[in-house]
Amino acid sequence: MITFHLYQKGETNGTFQFESPGMQKYLRELKPDKFDDLIAMNALYRPGPMAYIPQYIARKHGREEVVYDVEDMKEYLEDTYGITVYQEQVMLLSQSLAGFSKGDADVLRKAMGKKQKSVLDKMKKQFIDGATAKGHAADSLEKIWTDWEAFAQYAFNKSHSTCYALVAYQTAYLKAHYPGEFMSAVLNHAGAIEKITFYMEECKRMGIRVLGPDINESLKGFAVNKRGEIRFGLGGLKGVGENAIENIIEERNKGGYYKNMFDFIRRVNQRAANKKSLESLIYSGAFDCFKEMHRAQYFYVPNGDTKNGLERIINFGNQFHANKQQSSNSLFGDSVMAEIPAPKLPNCEAWTLTELLDHEKEVTGMFMSGHPLDHFKFELKYYGIMPLNDFNEIKESLTFIAGNANKNFRIAGLVIDAQHRVTRTGRTFGSMVIEDFSGKTELMLWSDDYIKFKDYIDKGKNVLVNGYFKQRYNSEQYEFKVSQLTLLETAKQMLTSKLEINVHPAAVNKPFIDFIEKNLRSNPGKAQLRFNIFEPVENLKLSLFAIASGFSMNEEMASFLLDNPDIDINVGLVER
Repeated sequence: MITFHLYQKGETNGTFQFESPGMQKYLRELKPDKFDDLIAMNALYRPGPMAYIPQYIARKHGREEVVYDVEDMKEYLEDTYGITVYQEQVMLLSQSLAGFSKGDADVLRKAMGKKQKSVLDKMKKQFIDGATAKGHAADSLEKIWTDWEAFAQYAFNKSHSTCYALVAYQTAYLKAHYPGEFMSAVLNHAGAIEKITFYMEECKRMGIRVLGPDINESLKGFAVNKRGEIRFGLGGLKGVGENAIENIIEERNKGGYYKNMFDFIRRVNQRAANKKSLESLIYSGAFDCFKEMHRAQYFYVPNGDTKNGLERIINFGNQFHANKQQSSNSLFGDSVMAEIPAPKLPNCEAWTLTELLDHEKEVTGMFMSGHPLDHFKFELKYYGIMPLNDFNEIKESLTFIAGNANKNFRIAGLVIDAQHRVTRTGRTFGSMVIEDFSGKTELMLWSDDYIKFKDYIDKGKNVLVNGYFKQRYNSEQYEFKVSQLTLLETAKQMLTSKLEINVHPAAVNKPFIDFIEKNLRSNPGKAQLRFNIFEPVENLKLSLFAIASGFSMNEEMASFLLDNPDIDINVGLVER
């Protein structure tokens, strides 16, 4: 049942056929508990039959009575709760209800499969006449045929759906029982960086850590280590060639883990692992396992010197190999080989997180040590900010937008691409792509909006966006209009009107009180602070307001609340 629990929770990212957001939504409602449910959902989740999914779910759970347009249909539709799901059911019903021959039933199947409306129109009369002659009511037959026509938009045969469902179940079984191995395989075949990032977030949701490259642990592709974590593969690094990867892994398998950077440079073939490869490995963090040096030291050039740390390490390796070659050609061999001292790299200031992340993205295509939005997890969680993958789903849904036009949407993200442009007629406009943990989206700014917000169209900025969908002039299409654009850093101060802290009496200890008192005194402002003290045994609640003058929401308060998961909070937002 572990596999079916995965389906029931809609946790099907990475599995075959069942990973779209719409399918996941229906799976959570259906709560499949048998293989037949998967076969049916695979066939139903297509244009036309999709309209019957809510009814299928309601009938499975007994919320709607299972009825048949004609009682004789029960024999063939009982397994699908009275709903026609498969081509085979249509073939059997056409024979049973209307006396179709097997040949005619197959023609009907082919017409449905190929969406041949002209053929279907001709066969309708044959069906109605044949079924009427057998005593079935004409109005019921009309309804049956209407349902079949909708079904015919994407009719599916059960044998095909069963094969799909079987492969899908096998992938879900692997995800449920071997999560690390399964997700590493998914990551290896994800292809685009966006997909890799998406599946890395899925790993995080599953509780599987995805670690950056490591010279002593990484294989060519994503792989599970001994602790069940997934390690980024060396093959995913720009600038690190096949020969370098093969040589690094082969030498590691033969001689064991590399002890430090100097042991590494002594053992690898520098013709394969050249300077460019080593730079990429450093940028990615692959040498971070050697704690005696941080990444900035490899590129630091001290005053009065012409070489950086990496170049000095490479020179050391060249000298070592040259000396070794010379000694091996000597009559006395290694016994005369002089010890070459390893260079000492001077210390320097470590890179900032931003520098680390920029270099990581340069060689891996993504942020490995964190994400620029890590500093804004409080805002993303409590400030009504919609994840971009949800926003994109809405953006593509004309039906949803038509019913929610002019409704405010709040999104946020890191600007990863920014363009300032001019149209052929000389009008200035701008575009920017923003990215959060779930995905990315493009925003366009025209005319006055561009003039008003152009300073925010800048790569590397974290922005908070308010906007709404409006219908384009003389068009059925909708576009997203930005109504407000600010830096995400300002959200705490700008948007917090009230902070409500819900806490158990046991959590109200001296450290809690000391922190709150100090924070309020240090951050005066206009926001209200309210405490709700709950006592669950007696079901008592005591509400207290903090100082009447209010306070200003701040980073220290946000970090304190995030670090104490037993404290439940609500954030009241300023209406904008």
